[in-house]
Amino acid sequence: MFDYHARPGLLRDRVLVVTGAGDGIGRAAALAYARHGATVVLVGRTRRKLEDTYDAITAANGPEPAIYPLNLDGAAPKDYADLARVVEAEFGAVHGLLNNAGVLGPRTPLAQFNPSEWDRVLRINLTSQFLLTQALLPVLAAAPRASVVFTSSGVGRVGRAYWGAYSVSKFGVEALTQIWADELENISSIRINAINPGATRTEMRAAAYPGESPDENPAPDDIMPLYLYLMGDDSVDCNGRSLDAQRGAPGDT
Repeated sequence: MFDYHARPGLLRDRVLVVTGAGDGIGRAAALAYARHGATVVLVGRTRRKLEDTYDAITAANGPEPAIYPLNLDGAAPKDYADLARVVEAEFGAVHGLLNNAGVLGPRTPLAQFNPSEWDRVLRINLTSQFLLTQALLPVLAAAPRASVVFTSSGVGRVGRAYWGAYSVSKFGVEALTQIWADELENISSIRINAINPGATRTEMRAAAYPGESPDENPAPDDIMPLYLYLMGDDSVDCNGRSLDAQRGAPGDT
């Protein structure tokens, strides 16, 4: 999968929802999906960033995307249900969901971890992904084959000091992936997997490792083969797995 080459038109006539689509890996995924024919619903907190992604897609002659601003920190179950209703009314079905949005949170010992920050990180990185996926399940089930992709991390598999709520949220994502995949395996054509992007040139990585040169890590565009693989029909038999987007060490973010 590291050397996967998506064929032209891999995602033609498909509707994909991407959270955190305004920058970093989410933006790169939205652009990659559009280049391969998908209509992308761009979800994120900042409209200006979503509009920049929208403009980049249309400038490249991709299918016209849709913009849906949503602050995952303050969203309630009704907000996710509203998103699902809007998408269903506009498109009828959703063929894929990339749960990508997330925050790093404080890099402090658990003994000093601020409880409100704990709640915020878990709410954005884990609870929002559960609520959005749950709300979209009927719309995903309306597609003949649908794919849900969660975003994990190396510290979601092995806990490490000072990764706090971020690490715990990613352990939760791993569990969410396995549980949902097992529950849906024999009753639905929806497949559920997770991606560990590894060390990637993003703002989150720079915040986690301020002394690291960004050039040491690949750009988000460079890790897109796995993101394309899991959204296309070549991965229809892949379910309940957590996969690395890069060779070598899993990395942290």
